[in-house]
Amino acid sequence: MNFGQSLGFLSFLISLYILWQIRQLLLLIFTAIIFSVVLNRLVVKLKKYSFTRYKAVIIITIIAVIILNLLLILIFPPFLEQFELLINLFPKVIIKINEFINNFDFGEYKELIPSINLEKILNDYGFSTSKVFNNFIILFSNFFNVTLQLLFVVILTIIFLLNPQKYRSYFLKISPSFYRRRVDDILNKSEIAIVSWLSGILLNCIFIAVLSGVGLWVLQVKLVLVHALLAGLLNFIPNIGPTLSVVFPIMIAVVDSPWKIIPIIIWYFIVQNIESYWLTPKVMADKVSLLPAVTLFAQIFFATCFGLLGLLLALPLTVIAKTWIEEVLFYDILDKWTNEPLIINDQKLIVNNGELIIDNEE
Repeated sequence: MNFGQSLGFLSFLISLYILWQIRQLLLLIFTAIIFSVVLNRLVVKLKKYSFTRYKAVIIITIIAVIILNLLLILIFPPFLEQFELLINLFPKVIIKINEFINNFDFGEYKELIPSINLEKILNDYGFSTSKVFNNFIILFSNFFNVTLQLLFVVILTIIFLLNPQKYRSYFLKISPSFYRRRVDDILNKSEIAIVSWLSGILLNCIFIAVLSGVGLWVLQVKLVLVHALLAGLLNFIPNIGPTLSVVFPIMIAVVDSPWKIIPIIIWYFIVQNIESYWLTPKVMADKVSLLPAVTLFAQIFFATCFGLLGLLLALPLTVIAKTWIEEVLFYDILDKWTNEPLIINDQKLIVNNGELIIDNEE
């Protein structure tokens, strides 16, 4: 390895280190890109009615602000109130479960079963009721930081919407000149994949929220609004979210009516199966499909590397990665890996001793 190659490799390592240090910022930028890609579809539709891009962005922004304010005024206050009641029920749930375990008839094995103090066990492992409450206090104390991050994403989204082609051209310039047309095509496919995924997941979340709310209302479970909204929101996190969503109505049932636990579990199981085997194939047909194992691995990987924000963005990141891997690695390299030269955009590519050479000769 000569001096130039060593310097290039060192620069590459330094770049990776810098990117790792600003990974949270990059995730926020990625979030803004997702929003801008989706909203740009609406801007393009408005431009068909003789609106300029600037006016279309203003109209979309005003509509988004109005919808957000309506949600904050009509839904957020009762949701927050019911969520606080739900958290306050946690100590009662622990007591009820502890009583049930200690009063359960184990028959002739009762003397062999030691007395269990569930609250003490949770305290020993750091899950005391006071700590759970304090964690939520800490969560809300970071509200200012979260607000600043959301404001940053909103402003960046609007900036991207005002002139998306300019930022796209900058991205294309960092790719080799012979491959830019192909990169532009992959960006179009990535955009379609993101819009398809987001529209599909929104429909799924609304479906889950409505059906969960209806079922809990029929079963007369308290705090229906918070349970329905949590079921819909947590559906953004496959595998983990649906499992967590059923915990909250079960907590209410433990304190209020234990006999409702089984119907609640059955209803949530039915709703999730309808969503998985009927709605998702209908909505996501010929659009975005991810293998369950890939989805789970992506969630664990991005949550480990990037924390909560990585977990929330695991699916869109995986959708983008899937598109690029399929197009670049599978289609452009592996599928065309033959003894004959590879032709991309009228450029002849030849593999010689492991090196990719561009042949410009006629």
